[in-house]
Amino acid sequence: MKNAAEAARTLGGNNDFSCAYVTFLADDGDYVKGVICLAKGLRKVKAAYPLVVAVLPDVPEDHRNLLVNQGCLLCDIEPVCPPVGNTDSQYIRAYFALNYCKLRLWEFVEYNKMIYLDADIQVFDNIDHLFDLPSGCLYAVMDCLCEMQGEPCADKVQWPAELGNEPPFYFNGGMFVFEPNLDTYNNLLSTLEITPPTRFAEQDYLNFFFRDISRPIPPIYNLLVAMLWRHPECVELDKVKVVHHC
Repeated sequence: MKNAAEAARTLGGNNDFSCAYVTFLADDGDYVKGVICLAKGLRKVKAAYPLVVAVLPDVPEDHRNLLVNQGCLLCDIEPVCPPVGNTDSQYIRAYFALNYCKLRLWEFVEYNKMIYLDADIQVFDNIDHLFDLPSGCLYAVMDCLCEMQGEPCADKVQWPAELGNEPPFYFNGGMFVFEPNLDTYNNLLSTLEITPPTRFAEQDYLNFFFRDISRPIPPIYNLLVAMLWRHPECVELDKVKVVHHC
């Protein structure tokens, strides 16, 4: 297994581990291919920071070896139990329940700042500069839910009343810039225990939890492919840096 310095050289040559990209992987399915593409994309755009992969216990050894060979830094995490009363039928898609595992990322306090990227994301241009955004906020791109079983756009979707006041904008949980912190991590888990489950699972929850400090960044940093035909007027293809194949 490569050590941290070797992995950093593979992904761009910066041994400053105050920042990192991060994604997470579960089970023995095809998402490992997405993580490999993500690692290759970061390498191609000469990202200066490593890709950390948070892996659940059910990720097989051969998949782990593939990721290590791509220069990824692996970090084992345990599953996060969805809110009490959860059933898969409460979510737009049943597998959304698994995404609560993202909350574990706030425990990675060896990094001052991280950029989370879903495994179905591809990076086409360097986005290292996002690490320089002012501290104290969570940065993400406004969501488009048009393709999600006929759901309306995020500026029209009804915010779950059980979560209280709606956030200033509703962001997509597939990409965000955040700061790991143990107090935040513990608050995320404890608040989850008393928060009712909603249709978009962890995405609704992150919007609720960070509603006071979330800040929008341009769609070029998380272009949902549905935007190409749902909102072409909002897409600047020549400027797009990150594409989300959700």
